Amino acid sequence: MKFFTEIPIQQQTENQIDYQSKVLLLGSCFVENIGKKFDYFKFQNHQNPFGVLFQPKAIEQLINHAVKGKVYTADDLFYHNDIWQSFEAHSKLNGLDQAAVLNGLNAAVKETRQFLESATHIVITLGTAWVYLHLESNRIVANCHKVPQKAFKKELLSSDEVEQSLQRMLDAIATVNPNTNVIFTVSPIRHTKDGFVENTRSKSHLISAIHQLLEASETHQLHYFPSYEIMMDELRDYRFYASDLIHPNQVAIDYIWDKFKATWLAPSTVSIMKEVHSIQSGLQHKPFNDTSIQHQKFLNNLSQKIIAITKDMKWISFDI
Repeated sequence: MKFFTEIPIQQQTENQIDYQSKVLLLGSCFVENIGKKFDYFKFQNHQNPFGVLFQPKAIEQLINHAVKGKVYTADDLFYHNDIWQSFEAHSKLNGLDQAAVLNGLNAAVKETRQFLESATHIVITLGTAWVYLHLESNRIVANCHKVPQKAFKKELLSSDEVEQSLQRMLDAIATVNPNTNVIFTVSPIRHTKDGFVENTRSKSHLISAIHQLLEASETHQLHYFPSYEIMMDELRDYRFYASDLIHPNQVAIDYIWDKFKATWLAPSTVSIMKEVHSIQSGLQHKPFNDTSIQHQKFLNNLSQKIIAITKDMKWISFDI
């Protein structure tokens, strides 16, 4: 008997991710869930330099700024609740000192450009098609930063508008890195604050736009990974959700990661990931007696494993 329906996913046979790959992850907070897996297993990756970006216009804007080399100035910031902030970035780049905030924004733009140029794979996760238009500047913002709602107009991007935004992203990326693989996915996290019906409308626009783009494309470098569909269908049970009943719990994240791993990671990564996991587990070990001969042998063995794995992969380091 089968107790759930399984989403069919075709395994990639070309352009797979291995330990020589460089992966740039942009988008919703689900990016960070998967990004933690890349971090744990020591893949070369870079995640959300501007923080979490939920909607396509915000991601498009970051990519354009990176490609064109935008330099942020004081005119790009605003002061609210005793903090300097930018409507174009997540609150993690906010700060008390204006110069420090500008330095952080400009450093993030440079980091994004550098990784765009070298990335073998770019994972773009879309969270919502709802956007907020700042009435005073007549610009769509990436983050409202708890500015009163009356300062914005909430709008739903049509599937055509989302598709056009995604195409502009791809066009900008192609100017600095025409050979990278772009993997689109839709976040399985429901934006219930928008409303349940509104969330469904939003997700449907995102999914329609991505597939319209893929169907119109003649390149084999654009891909779709069904993380939203896996969560909604294969994991259709609240035991796979966190206590807020909105976010996937760790079991669900691990399950979707396993699906991504089976689809995108090259066979050559299996043994290395196993060794990295062994080292990570060893580093988390807390001895009863850290001066014992047995523990010293354990540490020496762990040290030899780290030396061996970092010999050919210089970018790998461990928190010891």
